Amino acid sequence: MEGSKKYIIIDFDSTFTKVEGLDVLAEIALENHPQKEQYLAEIKKLTQMGMEGKISFAESLNKRIQLLHAHKKHFPTLVAILKTKISDSFQRNKTFFELYKENILVVSSGFREFIEPIVTEFGILPQNIFANECVFDDQGNLIGYRPENVLSEDKGKVKLLKSLNLQGDVYVLGDGYTDYEIREAGLANKFYAFTENVERQTVTQKADHIAPSLEEFLYDNKLPMAISYPKNRINVLLLENIHPVAIEYFKQEGYTVEILREALDEDELAKKIKNVSILGIRSKTQVTRKVLENANKLMLIGAYCIGTNQIDLEACLEKGIVVFNAPYSNTRSVVELAIGEMIMLMRKIFDKSQKMHQGVWDKSAEGSFEIRGKKLGIIGYGNIGTQLSVLAESLGLEVYYYDIVEKLALGNAKKCKSLHELLALADIVSLHVDGRPENDNMISYAEFEIMKKGVIFLNLSRGSVVNTEALVQAIRTGKVAGAGVDVFLNEPKTNKDPFVSSLQGLPNVILTPHIGGSTEEAQANIGEFVANKTIQYINKGDTFGSVNFPNLQLPLQKNSHRLIHIHENVAGILAKINQVLAKNGINILGQYLKTNEKIGYVITDIDKEYNKQVIAELRNIPNTVKFRVLF
Repeated sequence: MEGSKKYIIIDFDSTFTKVEGLDVLAEIALENHPQKEQYLAEIKKLTQMGMEGKISFAESLNKRIQLLHAHKKHFPTLVAILKTKISDSFQRNKTFFELYKENILVVSSGFREFIEPIVTEFGILPQNIFANECVFDDQGNLIGYRPENVLSEDKGKVKLLKSLNLQGDVYVLGDGYTDYEIREAGLANKFYAFTENVERQTVTQKADHIAPSLEEFLYDNKLPMAISYPKNRINVLLLENIHPVAIEYFKQEGYTVEILREALDEDELAKKIKNVSILGIRSKTQVTRKVLENANKLMLIGAYCIGTNQIDLEACLEKGIVVFNAPYSNTRSVVELAIGEMIMLMRKIFDKSQKMHQGVWDKSAEGSFEIRGKKLGIIGYGNIGTQLSVLAESLGLEVYYYDIVEKLALGNAKKCKSLHELLALADIVSLHVDGRPENDNMISYAEFEIMKKGVIFLNLSRGSVVNTEALVQAIRTGKVAGAGVDVFLNEPKTNKDPFVSSLQGLPNVILTPHIGGSTEEAQANIGEFVANKTIQYINKGDTFGSVNFPNLQLPLQKNSHRLIHIHENVAGILAKINQVLAKNGINILGQYLKTNEKIGYVITDIDKEYNKQVIAELRNIPNTVKFRVLF
């Protein structure tokens, strides 16, 4: 460390490890004890009260030892377990401990017998470990601790630090009230409340700084760390009730996550987007250019749905923001709803059910048909359209499809040369196109005129692709015998807002609130897929599967720094990057480049050691859009 001598005081229980050592020892020692659960609960309660400062530490320690029933033979098992419980951020930063072992002191009210075997594996010097020491009787039973050790007393850590009389700056990292007491006594410059494993409000409210990981502490003190940037400083904003599986992925990574159940309008999102690095949305949130102009830190947008028409992809490219979606994850759910609605509408089940609820018994086969042998016309032969094709054919439907892109027919499906051809022959029409502007009003008055009288019509794609008033007229005239509509031009922002449509109250019409992909399975699949894509991009730079960026799937980096350079797609940028690296004598271990019509994406893996001035030079290359370093 540069400047004056700096000392780092680190707690052990729930800081160096994820658990309290005495709590784990109790689990081992009381395994076959008849009052195990009662004693364990009492021990954990005493631990918590001591950590929060609600009772004196000496009282907490004495009472726990009396309840432990521990023996010397239990300690090897305890050490083995604790080695598997080391805090994740400590595991990641072993190099830091090796580099600064002279400056690191482990100060704990736990027992040296299980602390020393753990921390010395990180290079911490035995003389820098301060902890209580066990006292065993002749049979090896744990009966107490050495009373002459000040760490067994109230304010023991304060007394120890006074006796050490450290000459220099002192920084304390811990999760308990006894750690804060060092700062309170004026013996430390700063107290960091470590919250990676446990968060105690009585401790965090006293802290100078909250450290959700060791990286946050290292970053704040400009010390080397295993990752480029503390993940708790990466802010994630998730809108529209995104599935908990995605939330859990982000929390496990250590990101700071904010969750809103509803969509936000343009002005609301423009205010909220400041300092957000990752945005997660579904179909209702519009990410416009105005919103993106206020996004000062945004790296990525995850669309937890199929479509991305709600996102200004052009503006995202200009700002170097990568966009991912979930093109396959809810396919099955939408297809099952489509097939279910076909059957319900062909049998007029919805109307008959309503009559039954009103006390009317309408038993009749009139106007009720099987779907077997009917002609299904699928408009849009993408992921959903093709799976619908396969399942519909297995149910005995004759399948036809139309798509503006050349698509290979699956099974016995037949391609129609035009939309007109498909509409004229289909008994059932099912829409599965995206919401691009060219598809607006794809189905309107003229298209309904072409259809057979008595056609069944489904729109589970986008509200904008069908002229609603034209559909209403077609239903009223009998041209359309039944309709299933899951999407609407104007949809409520939240479940509390009213829904109004001219389709309400019409016969044999099933209206659903945009739930085609809303099954638990689909939402969990989407949450997992998009969250994983997001994490792969943040951690590795992978863009494979992105809807707007050049697609690169990268190997894991080993013993290198990864430089991520996003630039406008102009000639000569790669040469300029390599000129900077060559001028500074930096060895390139691997390099990857891919471009699209707008941007270039260059990944360069370099040796660990490099001049920090290189970063400034790479950022200042003309036409650079974004630049970051991965450790």
